[in-house]
Amino acid sequence: MKAMLRPIENNEGTRCCKFEGVADVGAKLQRAGYICSKEIATVVYLAMVTQKPILVEGPAGVGKTELAKAVANSLNRRMIRLQCYEGLDEAKALYEWEYGKQLLYTQIVKDKINEVIKDAATLTEALDRIAGEEDAFFSERFIQPRPLLQALYSEEPVVLLIDEVDKADPEFEAFLLEILSDFQISIPELGTRKAVEIPFVVLTSNNYRDISDALKRRCIHLYIDYPDQDLELKIVQLKYPEISRQLALQVVDAVRHIRKLDIKKKPSISETLDWAHSLVALQVKDLSPETMADTLNMIVKYKADMDLIRRQAGHLLK
Repeated sequence: MKAMLRPIENNEGTRCCKFEGVADVGAKLQRAGYICSKEIATVVYLAMVTQKPILVEGPAGVGKTELAKAVANSLNRRMIRLQCYEGLDEAKALYEWEYGKQLLYTQIVKDKINEVIKDAATLTEALDRIAGEEDAFFSERFIQPRPLLQALYSEEPVVLLIDEVDKADPEFEAFLLEILSDFQISIPELGTRKAVEIPFVVLTSNNYRDISDALKRRCIHLYIDYPDQDLELKIVQLKYPEISRQLALQVVDAVRHIRKLDIKKKPSISETLDWAHSLVALQVKDLSPETMADTLNMIVKYKADMDLIRRQAGHLLK
């Protein structure tokens, strides 16, 4: 389900900026290189018309992040990505004060500050006068926007990808609730800031931990599982049109059988594509047990899994 980022144009040659319906979503995502099911197309369309975020869950490598990229490409929108991780806080996700810039400005206007306090009779009065000017130093000119604030400040609609939200701390989820509920955020020194344009929001989760009910209530839930045989075959042929149908079908069938084995990491769609790519590069015409054993490194990540699959290679290709 990888998106090959190609500009999408409508019949008049102008760039697309919205989806006209569920079928239109599927068609435009496919033109962007992402083949999806009707369920995915329906969720994407409803997310657009209701302006609700999508929470996409599922195994790693099934196309969750690629879905956000394909939506951005199809809508001709810039994608802003926030990669989540343990310890992520508001400063890294929302904004940071540029203290160095504030200090530089303070030095430049030092004479002006002296004029403000020169007639102050006491230290307290001088501090009060400086405090009266603090809005000049705690203003948006000294803010370094991070992904969330960039999405809210953008004058053009964007796609906001909050990737692997399950890796962030639960406290960070609570922080997200205000943004995802009202698309606004409170900055203590500046007040409430609302989105200039409501972003199309996609959150992804690999089930590293459970997402809170509060966050789930604010999203349209979508679970992307491994695709069925026909869909996975279409994805392989879309990505590598030079591959023969016979070889593509052999690859897809083998991967589907491997996923049924008791292994530590099941191959995802991205690994199916990697394997197909390697076989095309090697000019393989027919997937034999020997070729399969030689190229398993493209889809298997653990030695124990490798040993088990190699023992089963002859059966997997029947």
